[in-house]
Amino acid sequence: MDAVLLARLQFALTIGFHFIFPPLSIGLAWLLVIFEALGWKKKEEAYVKIGKFFGKILGLIFAMGVATGIVMEFQFGTNWAEYSKFVGDVFGAPLAAEGIFAFFIESTFLGLYLFGRNKVSKGIHWFSIFMVALGATISAFWILVANSWQQTPAGYVIRNGRAELTDFWAAVFNPSTLPRFFHTFDASLISGAFLVLGISAYLILKGKEVETAKKAFKVALIFGLIVSALEVFPFGHEHSRQVALTQPEKFAATQGLYTTQSGAPIAVFAIPVDNPPELKAPIEIPGLLSWLVFGDISAELKGIDQFPQDEIPPLFLTFVSYHNMVLLGVYFIFITSLATFLYWKKKLWDKKKVLKIFVWSVPLPVIACQLGWITAEVGRQPWIVYKLLRTSEAASITVSAGEILFSIILFGVIYLLLGSLFLYVLFKEVKHGPEPLQNKEVAA
Repeated sequence: MDAVLLARLQFALTIGFHFIFPPLSIGLAWLLVIFEALGWKKKEEAYVKIGKFFGKILGLIFAMGVATGIVMEFQFGTNWAEYSKFVGDVFGAPLAAEGIFAFFIESTFLGLYLFGRNKVSKGIHWFSIFMVALGATISAFWILVANSWQQTPAGYVIRNGRAELTDFWAAVFNPSTLPRFFHTFDASLISGAFLVLGISAYLILKGKEVETAKKAFKVALIFGLIVSALEVFPFGHEHSRQVALTQPEKFAATQGLYTTQSGAPIAVFAIPVDNPPELKAPIEIPGLLSWLVFGDISAELKGIDQFPQDEIPPLFLTFVSYHNMVLLGVYFIFITSLATFLYWKKKLWDKKKVLKIFVWSVPLPVIACQLGWITAEVGRQPWIVYKLLRTSEAASITVSAGEILFSIILFGVIYLLLGSLFLYVLFKEVKHGPEPLQNKEVAA
């Protein structure tokens, strides 16, 4: 057994499970900011019900995110000790900022939001969910700063075999931070929108609090259509251009660009194969990839034939994860556009098949987030810190493969139980639906 491969699998398992929850909590928190504002300003009972109902779900998701996030930081010291030695000086600052400025704000105001309804003024109560959403967003920013530094390191010197911070702001705003942050943040908003859309559609189909669910669906639909469109342009486009300019071998792998070409095509569909690298049955649009990157259909783009063999990322997984992420992005725009058209025509609530599609679509944005993360991390290989430290050099040398395998099995069992418990409580809450308001809770 390869200890490095097992350590990578363990990290993929733990972060993959954890990464289910942050996008949902960020997106749902910002939608609750809207719902609570409508309930406060319009004094409509339905929005108060929506806030109470989805607030409970936010609390459940937040608890899962915290429980599953703690494990990852321990792994830096156990399985990735050499990596920690190399980047500790750089990584300490953003991780500390995330804990002090973001998580503290998020957790403190979440308590006020969940337990302060009708105990504090409506303005303070709305401010509490706003701070939860802001704290979750700031938390995501600092985590992405740390990850982006691994992708495009900046603001450091190599001294005594380790990276030392020389320019804090250059490290924070390294070339990939902002494109990666906006792309991921918007993906989180899509995740939150589809969570509300799916649950609201379920309630409508089951005939529970129908008018309340319709109001939640309408707001989430408009919100979801806007953020889905923004994910393609400008956020997805700008992030893709940044990768093309700063990590060209990763970009070539995502696009199936195996040879250097002028007027490079974009592969709409293809089946990638290795040894030798080739796209089978490709459907391509000539020149479009060159135009998207350089604004010139004749511009030259580097293929993977321009890079050393030992610096080429895994081709099949990078291509497939990227293209399925894009496919899901197109689906989100299509289904929200269709539903908006039907709503405009006053036919949406009679289209049960469309509502059922939204119910089954709840996990798809989360899957898209996972595919995007796989693209980013697998496409960076063989580097754990791009051009500075290889993954094979970063693992701990004192932890055996057997010990890592045992911990993978242990984590797998724990996560299976945690995931089952989360789904049980979530489904129970959704089936119960929004509760009637007490007299003192009715907006007046």
